[in-house]
Amino acid sequence: MKTVKEFNNLKDDALEEKLNELQKELMKSRSQIASGTVPKSPGRIKLIKKSIARIYTIKSRRSTQRNE
Repeated sequence: MKTVKEFNNLKDDALEEKLNELQKELMKSRSQIASGTVPKSPGRIKLIKKSIARIYTIKSRRSTQRNE
């Protein structure tokens, strides 16, 4: 997973693309759990959720900086 600094260096379009990619991956992992199969790496779900939260935080911070 990328660090906060790496996410900060991404432009808005790339950040949105990465967010969509992570959300799709999380959805796949959750569907695997719901169907009863074990995902390849169960701990990855936690990392994906943290990365999604980081992206939302960066997007929020950028929008407040633009409005000031």
